[in-house]
Amino acid sequence: ALAEIGSDISAHTSKHMNEFLNQPVETVITVCGNADQACPVVPGQLNRHQWPFDDPAHATGTDDEKLAVVQFERPDTAGRVERFQKRYGKTK
Repeated sequence: ALAEIGSDISAHTSKHMNEFLNQPVETVITVCGNADQACPVVPGQLNRHQWPFDDPAHATGTDDEKLAVVQFERPDTAGRVERFQKRYGKTK
């Protein structure tokens, strides 16, 4: 869905929270369902945001129907990222 709008994330991977516990983390943004309640507080964390989106991992149906769920959430996600970057500066 992101490749459709020119954003190549094919080299990105999921990371476990433990990778971030020994480094400064200023902002944590949780998405999807109960992530806000399940995500621990990170040492040094100054900001925490919850962006509740329908979790595409829970989408059912054909591949096209699952893709449609991601495509539906994509504009809201992109808008939130853009507003966040304008307010807080460029993110890593």
